[in-house]
Amino acid sequence: MRFTKPQKVSTLDIRAFTEGDPADQNNFIHELGTGLREYGFVIIEGHGIPTELIQSCYNKAKAFFQLPTATKQSFNVSGGGGQRGYTSMGQEHAKDSKHPDIKEFWHVGRETFTHKENEQRYPKNIWPDTHVAGFKDNFASLYSRLEGMASTLLQATALHLQLPRNTLSNMIVDGNSIIRALHYPPLADDQFKSGAVRAAAHEDINFITILCEATESGLELLTHDRKWLAVESGPGQMVVDSGDMLSRICNDIIPSTTHRVVNPPNSKNVARYSMPFFVHPHSQCPLEVLPACVNAQSPAKYAPIIADEFLHQRLREIGLVNK
Repeated sequence: MRFTKPQKVSTLDIRAFTEGDPADQNNFIHELGTGLREYGFVIIEGHGIPTELIQSCYNKAKAFFQLPTATKQSFNVSGGGGQRGYTSMGQEHAKDSKHPDIKEFWHVGRETFTHKENEQRYPKNIWPDTHVAGFKDNFASLYSRLEGMASTLLQATALHLQLPRNTLSNMIVDGNSIIRALHYPPLADDQFKSGAVRAAAHEDINFITILCEATESGLELLTHDRKWLAVESGPGQMVVDSGDMLSRICNDIIPSTTHRVVNPPNSKNVARYSMPFFVHPHSQCPLEVLPACVNAQSPAKYAPIIADEFLHQRLREIGLVNK
């Protein structure tokens, strides 16, 4: 009888790269690159972001989502494309999906800038601290720590692609990265029957996404052989996946993997909360296929485009902006 090795997303300790000797660092670079090429996903531990801070942010998000609908809607920025503040249930859908996702969310963007002129390029954050005390301080702190982790991972990714170490991390300086605090409520009977799902199959828009440990399972990725694979992480672990912008500039060497959040079984029909950090380049960053990712057998597949233009093109496709 022939047995096949079970498919599983790799778990890596980032301290091998940040604190290890050259052999440890090279092994981490290889394993990270291999994991992203194979699945577009890896699980990272040893990141040093306090569990207490993550849990506090979850508690603040839960407190906000429990507010009356009218109060939450007062933080829904009209015409903002969901880039800051609150986005209500049913506004976002996966590209080409017939059903809106069953979720509501809050976006936190950048508060500090390396280059002052970039401060005017993005929408301003709005904060619900009059209703949820400490919301701003907690999320601003988490944002800063996640951005540091993202920079480290992008340095390792660049080295895997045989690029200068800071090639990718320099692109996210003053980037339009966002934390998305998500609430997937328990499903009503008619929602189970409608064909709608918590988050339909999609690819992320950005460079990479760092997902703080969710409160419930449900995340699945689509493998190369078109099978859905559950992605499970434990306490102290972050799920990392690659998005369209990274895939584009590396000529699909690293894929932007399709993934989804499936509905819970009836026996566990409870709320799910998650907090992905979508890592974006700065708005004027040219998304051009990197020369190191092109050869005679694999010419450049994509024309250059500015990051902000690409972002708004995708936001239109998923229903968050109209023009």
